[in-house]
Amino acid sequence: MSNEALNTLPTTVAKSTEQSGAHASITAIGQGRVHVIRDDAEAIDVATALAAAFAPGAALRDRERRLPVAELRQLRLSGLWGITVPREYGGAGVSYATLARVFAILSAADGSIGQIPQNHYFILEIVRHEGSAAQKQFFFERVLAGDHFGNALVEPDVRRPEDRKVSLRRDGEGYRVDVRKYYSTGALFADWVPVAVADEEKRHFLAIYPRTAEGLRVVDDWASFGQRTTASGTVIADNAYLKPEWLVPHSVNADHVKPVGPVGQIMHAGIDTGIARAAFEATVAFIRQRNPKADDAPAEAVWEEDQLSIREIGDLAVSLHGTEALLERAGLLVDKAYATGLAADWTRAAIAVSEVRAASTHSALLITNKLFELAGTRSTAPDHGLDRLWRDARTHTLHDPVRWRLFDVGNYYVNDKVPLRRPKWAEQPNQPKAMPEGPEPLTGELPQPRLAAGL
Repeated sequence: MSNEALNTLPTTVAKSTEQSGAHASITAIGQGRVHVIRDDAEAIDVATALAAAFAPGAALRDRERRLPVAELRQLRLSGLWGITVPREYGGAGVSYATLARVFAILSAADGSIGQIPQNHYFILEIVRHEGSAAQKQFFFERVLAGDHFGNALVEPDVRRPEDRKVSLRRDGEGYRVDVRKYYSTGALFADWVPVAVADEEKRHFLAIYPRTAEGLRVVDDWASFGQRTTASGTVIADNAYLKPEWLVPHSVNADHVKPVGPVGQIMHAGIDTGIARAAFEATVAFIRQRNPKADDAPAEAVWEEDQLSIREIGDLAVSLHGTEALLERAGLLVDKAYATGLAADWTRAAIAVSEVRAASTHSALLITNKLFELAGTRSTAPDHGLDRLWRDARTHTLHDPVRWRLFDVGNYYVNDKVPLRRPKWAEQPNQPKAMPEGPEPLTGELPQPRLAAGL
């Protein structure tokens, strides 16, 4: 993609949608092929152009809870959904260092938009490793055509994936699914909704439904104070029929580090790193705006600011740049593990990802807090929308408790332990959570989706 095309990407994408006659919400399954990104450099360029288009409206979307339908259409048409499709299937097969950077770039513009693609790439990873040849061919082709995966993985009151309730049963050549899920990020916008299910033998699968499948219902009941426009609400499969070719194995309880784990987590680290970057830049900009240089000041004049604040900015810069370096390092180690296939390399990659998960959590919370401390009372005015950064960071860093990431790191360096699932002694599998880690999922009768028309 040329520099000229990148500079006009948002306009070009919008015009393409209008000319195609696409619905004003989500492009339907089966529409024509979109742009296909060819390499890592183009992926970074496209993500940067999209982020520049998304950033100006982020605060307003958050304040009014405007779901990013138009922005996700732009993302679709840009070809970014397909960057991890392997090259042998026609994709760019970008490195995981590049994928992590893409997440940081998008999340610096809008932490909600940065969150939405995470499960899409995670599902692609599962298809890559556990799908049949026919499933890979089909789903990779659909993604290169612009299709997007949502997710329906988490069940209320189920502590671990291996404890999922029986929800999959045979029906002739196909299957039926009955289950309720929440934290279903991306499902409301998606072309395909993968539902995590278990059969009576406690085997685990992804039931990958078309978004419009009969018996599948997506409800926009997400009500967190942060990442407000991810629509991470409820998915219900009510006796929903599934074709056999859309059932993909998804094994759990592995006795070794599987690629899907580090890959899934490095994207989360990228999200927090991007939010930290946005908060750092907002802090510096606000301080400079608060104490502007005189109109006649010489070019070499310094910004008027107290020395202690300048020292604090230095501390934030070290934290941010350290996190960004750890993010790149973790991505390169994931790439190395893919190249060698060695268990030891996957262990090192998993530890590196845990390290950057801890560092990105620290940086995102530190910098979004310091933003207000250093910028002062005026920075809390609603017009600035800076509270969005803190709320997004506080919400997303709860996704995966950092204490377990630090435990994995320490246990590896002290005891040479491979970071698998949490120790058995730390779990009470038969006890439901006293309180879900986030907004309570709705029970009983559900409201209609806010975006029911056109989806």
